[in-house]
Amino acid sequence: MEIYQAIILGIVQGLTELLPISSSAHLNLIPIIFNWNVPESFDVALHFGTLLAIGIFFFKDWLGLIAGGFKKVFKKEDSTEGRMFWYIVAATIPGGIIGFILDKYAEDFLTKPLIIAIALIVMGIILYIVDKNAKSETDYENMTFKQTFLIGLSQALAFIPGVSRSGVTMTTGRAMGVKRESTAKYSFMLSAPIVLAATVFKLGDFIEYFTIANTTGIIAFILGVLVSFIVGIIVIKFLLNYLKKGSFKIFAIYRVIVGLLVIAWLIF
Repeated sequence: MEIYQAIILGIVQGLTELLPISSSAHLNLIPIIFNWNVPESFDVALHFGTLLAIGIFFFKDWLGLIAGGFKKVFKKEDSTEGRMFWYIVAATIPGGIIGFILDKYAEDFLTKPLIIAIALIVMGIILYIVDKNAKSETDYENMTFKQTFLIGLSQALAFIPGVSRSGVTMTTGRAMGVKRESTAKYSFMLSAPIVLAATVFKLGDFIEYFTIANTTGIIAFILGVLVSFIVGIIVIKFLLNYLKKGSFKIFAIYRVIVGLLVIAWLIF
């Protein structure tokens, strides 16, 4: 893997993981279109970069969530942070289990460009329709267990490249009346445990890569993670500000256009 390839993929990951346009679609399509040889473990490494972005950007939130979660168990203290901590834990379980089971199936079949293109288009249309017609009644602090759990359950569909973890969770949140900025924040927080688990699960692959890669490959690997982290920080700040007044329409249109372009590329 070349350094410029890692930097490009790092930028793509930082943009597409946190915006509802599917990082898995882009990270699968770009190497296929340009015939790049990218290590399988690099995908997870790039996700670790955006995980760091979420951890740093929401550092105070995470401290409050963890402290609140433990106080709720050991001191029986009720708080918004404690409630949200255990909501995230409960919502992570179904998506994590289903994603783990179907991971191999996704690699073998669902990474085909046509499947990715269809998923981009279909999810883009659903995102637009749901967001346009949904009410904005609930903010992050007042989300219910039902809302958070169903959003967590929906992320199991993210095993299909092109669906997008952030896309499907934000769509589900909007369908249940959660405000745009709030559903985006919860989507970011919800993604952290699963990405962390995937990183730990792939740790052996990272070690193997570093033992066999040359100096250029190692530098490329590190730069890709660093770039995805930096771009991720910028994108989180942008999206949360944008969604205070903007909608998901632009992202839905982008998804449909990219899906149609991929289909045209396959045909011609």
